[in-house]
Amino acid sequence: MLVEFDNEKKKTYDVTPLLKKDIFLPLKNLALFKSVQVEKGGYAVVWTDNIDISEFELWSNGQALP
Repeated sequence: MLVEFDNEKKKTYDVTPLLKKDIFLPLKNLALFKSVQVEKGGYAVVWTDNIDISEFELWSNGQALP
């Protein structure tokens, strides 16, 4: 996943390891995966009420792009 932050930095985040966890299994459905949105306030990306990834996780474990 490509993520752009408010400071204009871009990072890629590999969600593949998360797909092994039960909570993230629905994201194997491509239509659901593509429905991702930024949570109001920008504190996470969300798919459903139960599936999200925090901005801290994305920032800390994302790979910076040049």
